Amino acid sequence: MTTTTPPRAGLAPRLSALSKVVELGPGRLDQKLLTDAGALLMRAGDRLKLSSEHTVVALAGGTGSGKSSLFNAISGLELSPTGVRRPTTARTHACVWGLEGSAPLLDWLQIQWRHRFSRASALDKGDSQLHGLILLDLPDHDSIRALTDTEADRLIGLADLVVWVLDPQKYADASTHRRYVTELAGHDAVTVFALNQADKLSAAELAELVIDLNDLLRREGVEHPSVVPTSAVTGRGVESLKSVIATAVGRRRAAIQKLEADLQRLEQRLGEAMPLGESLLAPSSVDEARRMGLTDALCDAIGVPAVGEAMENVYAERSSRWVGWPYPRWFAKFRPDPLKSLRLDDVSDEIRGITTGSVSAQSAEVANAVQALADGLSAGMDPVWRTAVHQAARSNARQLPKALTEDLSEVAPRLDQVPGWWRLLKVWQYLLVVAFVAGVVWLVAGLTVPAQLPAALQLVGDGAALPWVALMMASVLGLGALSGIASRNFVELGASRERERLEREMRRRVAAVSATMVVEPVERELGRHHAFYTALRDLSG
Repeated sequence: MTTTTPPRAGLAPRLSALSKVVELGPGRLDQKLLTDAGALLMRAGDRLKLSSEHTVVALAGGTGSGKSSLFNAISGLELSPTGVRRPTTARTHACVWGLEGSAPLLDWLQIQWRHRFSRASALDKGDSQLHGLILLDLPDHDSIRALTDTEADRLIGLADLVVWVLDPQKYADASTHRRYVTELAGHDAVTVFALNQADKLSAAELAELVIDLNDLLRREGVEHPSVVPTSAVTGRGVESLKSVIATAVGRRRAAIQKLEADLQRLEQRLGEAMPLGESLLAPSSVDEARRMGLTDALCDAIGVPAVGEAMENVYAERSSRWVGWPYPRWFAKFRPDPLKSLRLDDVSDEIRGITTGSVSAQSAEVANAVQALADGLSAGMDPVWRTAVHQAARSNARQLPKALTEDLSEVAPRLDQVPGWWRLLKVWQYLLVVAFVAGVVWLVAGLTVPAQLPAALQLVGDGAALPWVALMMASVLGLGALSGIASRNFVELGASRERERLEREMRRRVAAVSATMVVEPVERELGRHHAFYTALRDLSG
């Protein structure tokens, strides 16, 4: 008999997506949902590795439903004990049509060796359409024995196709519908309902029960219920049920359909817990505009513009001690100093404070900047993920102000150093001062010293040279004043450039610290969010 390998296209990518959801879900999804998803992945992995030539069909039902009798009727052998004991079936019995390759699957199902039965080839001549069937007679699901009840639940979840054996008295039993039937939405293709003991009903009563059961199942979410009336006593409907089972066995797709149905059910639960909505539109990384916005906010929190302005003022104040025409500076000592009214000494202390690391970033303003970034990035996210993004942004909240302060202290200006051209200009200006003083001495000497001088000093006493000396002195004063004005202009230009350099370097360092301590943790969470919702989308196929 030629069989085809069940197509698995579409199932593998969805299982891979579910694996990603399970990987990224801890802390975001309910633990029960994650546990169920992990169990489904394990079950799917195990089942897909086992025989695809066999279809596991489980007969499930409550005590007295005639499940074991129906099992014997389908198999044609008295394999499972029947009677009125509660529970009648204490252990699962299995009948295999086509034993080759079934052992690993039966081991996975945990069917005891003494409860495994194989149809001999001589007996299979009329049931060749069932080749590949593993028929299970499960313990009663409403058993008073907890052990058998648990085994029934386990095998109902592992079976490729479940045949629910219902009896006319308890077909609408609330416990059965609450525990099992309501969980069958989407499992229509791998679920059959056998309304057994039909021999106890008249034709009219049976027709009415079938209609009632169909309506009940549809209300429970089974869109297209497959109901087969049977009687293990008279054999009525047994062949019909065998035909339904044979169709599933022949297609070799029940295992895939069961996993797809389980996956669909889990997908619905995930969708209810974490709706897709517009979540895929959320950013997966921090864009450049938000990075710059964070850097700007942190620079304001640290006071970078104020530090730059203070540095520029201090630069100008310190230059007055080195450059400029000395005479005005000396005369200024005898009148109130306007620089003190600007409190430049305090500004200088502030700059020194940064140098020694005593100035701290404002924690509250830093926190506000981080909060604003997280708010903008998490808008529209599920509350769980929004909280996660905020936690990631604040993951280094305690260390961030200190890290910013320590890093910026490395770029604070050195107040014990001055530009070399300041020193050269100071030498030049004092040379002019010496020249002017020499001119004054010359002029005084020319006016007071007698004309009868030694030949070597006659030039000093020469009255004709005095105008030239006065002109030289005026030139020295003018040159000194011009060099003072020029030096002040150069100082202002240098101060502006130094301020730009300092602010640029401080901004660069603020951006680097924020990238490491804020942006990177946030991007990891955004990447996790994007991967999670991408996996949810892929899970739906």
